[in-house]
Amino acid sequence: MKIIIPMAGKGTRLRPHTLTTPKPLIPIAGKAIVHRLVEDLVRVCAEPIEEIGFVIGDVDAEIENRLLEIAASVGAKGRLFKQEVALGTAHAVLCAKEILEGNVIVAFADLLFNANFKLDTNQDGIIWVQQVPDPSSFGVIKIDRTNTITGFIEKPKEFVSDLAIIGIYYFKDGKYLKDELQYLVDNDIMNSGEYQLTVALENMKNKGTKFVPGQVLEWLDCGNKDATVNTNKRYLEYIKDQNLISPTAQIVNTIIKEPVFIGENVRLNNTVIGPHVSIGKNTVIENSIINNSIIQENTTIRSAILTDSMLGNYVNYSGVAQNVSVGDYNSIKY
Repeated sequence: MKIIIPMAGKGTRLRPHTLTTPKPLIPIAGKAIVHRLVEDLVRVCAEPIEEIGFVIGDVDAEIENRLLEIAASVGAKGRLFKQEVALGTAHAVLCAKEILEGNVIVAFADLLFNANFKLDTNQDGIIWVQQVPDPSSFGVIKIDRTNTITGFIEKPKEFVSDLAIIGIYYFKDGKYLKDELQYLVDNDIMNSGEYQLTVALENMKNKGTKFVPGQVLEWLDCGNKDATVNTNKRYLEYIKDQNLISPTAQIVNTIIKEPVFIGENVRLNNTVIGPHVSIGKNTVIENSIINNSIIQENTTIRSAILTDSMLGNYVNYSGVAQNVSVGDYNSIKY
């Protein structure tokens, strides 16, 4: 099995955090989004992952090394592919055409999920979906009585289905997918100025490929600050039975309301933390109350009340009650 993870987008809706860190490397419960995604995909696969291809934009060597380490952590070989220009989902996947063969999972790196099934590799293709109350903002599928997908519709103006495509796909024949994607590019078949993966899926379906839905229990979006903070909350709930507090954390006169993640060498003094807070390594928090928030690494917080907030790396923050989103290397005092 191979995994392809397109992650070259700029993550503009999550600024200022994505000005310094690619969105897939923003931490959720102490691990990067893309790291959590890889681990969750491994759990639903019944066979080993051989290679993971990361489709990236212009990133530095440190980030490239982190991605290769993530692949190695699950026993896979990491590969890096550059997408120089954002030309749509089909183009992004095709950037990794060197490993588009055999069993392939394609997973876009701005989401996490909760699922209780094992991937059935005997199927021609599986499109992962979740029911949504308002499907007009999503690509959706139509299914027949045999649970076979009969159509793909992008952002329907009229109701046709409430099964939204979440951005994870399985293909039994990666080479066949590669050929269909290449056909779109070679013939300049674009929708709204981009090469769309759903167009290739529709073409494959019309040629006899049987696609079925894989319905997840929960789809966790990481598109903007509020969605990412909520995903952190839900993910902490999923893994609350694990040991999420580092033994190197120094906790003095502090109340911990679990579930929380507390990283290495964190110092907490005269503080209330939680529930649903993630704190990165080397962060110091004093005389504060924090709940439902993500605090990244090497940050200092004093005399603050924070809720539904997201602070980056190397932030200095002190002050009053706030719902904030503060990027890396900022200093804020009230």
